[in-house]
Amino acid sequence: MATDNISTIDNGQGQSLSVVGDSYRILISGKQTGGNYAVIDMLVPPDGGPGPHAHKDMQEMFYVVEGEIEFKMEGGKYKAKKGSFVNIPLGGKVHCFKNTTDNIAHLLCTVVPAGLDDFFQEIGKPIDTGTFLPPPILSIDELNKLKSIAEKYGQKLYPPDFLGD
Repeated sequence: MATDNISTIDNGQGQSLSVVGDSYRILISGKQTGGNYAVIDMLVPPDGGPGPHAHKDMQEMFYVVEGEIEFKMEGGKYKAKKGSFVNIPLGGKVHCFKNTTDNIAHLLCTVVPAGLDDFFQEIGKPIDTGTFLPPPILSIDELNKLKSIAEKYGQKLYPPDFLGD
């Protein structure tokens, strides 16, 4: 709810989407911030997380609220635990993350400028907050369509093994 240009959101509010098997809740969208930024609350189940990708014109920041996530980036890996912060700078560095534990990980993701939220809204499936759907198994045609949609939002997708093991 917006009051005098101050936005507030309660627990469970915001649009929740299933994206690659994860549960993403848009806390504040680019539409609400004039495109300046968006904040996404991410619940990542065991083995969840996106494949390698890059977005050269967007800075992406993650704060680990709960759990543990393994980030893979050009140049190495980083195990982000509760309280960790990861900054993906502008410039298109390839990165991905995966929950390698048996527990759900909880991240806050901020993107500057906004746009990732629009991508998630286009490819995601609406869900109840905290609900998980299995990751979709995509045909070649569906994968090509996903790559095309990603490119529309300034992202480039890479093969799953792009960053190695």
